[in-house]
Amino acid sequence: MLRHERHGSRGSRHDFPGPRRADSPEGRERSSGRLFDHGDLRVLVLHLIVEKPSHGYELIRAIEELTHGAYSPSPGVIYPTLTLLEELGHTEVTEEPGGRKLYSATEAGKASLDASRALLDSMLARISQIRPREEPNPGLHRSIENFRYALQLRLGRSAMDATQMENLIKLLDETARNIEKI
Repeated sequence: MLRHERHGSRGSRHDFPGPRRADSPEGRERSSGRLFDHGDLRVLVLHLIVEKPSHGYELIRAIEELTHGAYSPSPGVIYPTLTLLEELGHTEVTEEPGGRKLYSATEAGKASLDASRALLDSMLARISQIRPREEPNPGLHRSIENFRYALQLRLGRSAMDATQMENLIKLLDETARNIEKI
């Protein structure tokens, strides 16, 4: 991720294919498996604005759709990026009724985007490798919920003696091993 500003405890949500190599078109190493590095989001946002003048929330949705839901920038990331693009002279803002701001690219913004074409192309190539998330099978979801419910019922019913607890632990461990084999 250009720089994934929204951090979480699950590494897989934030890891993406294709770390940059030293010989990449943009000529810099990617320090992580993230989709965006520092400054990359600015280029992507500018690209989206060049394609279509947009409001901040439209840009959030566009990035989320582009990444198949793998990354959704927060307003706390998008709006400072838009402010920076405006301060750099890369965008201009039109106030709309209700206080909404429509961001459009300036000629300087288009020139800046052209100068960052290799970086943009590299980002779009990485983004294109993101696979849409598949919705889980309803039967799988039901089975997981049944398992959780049965476990909660058993643990809440009455105290287990040492043998029962040992049998339950063995069953859970065996089940986990069997799932890993599938």
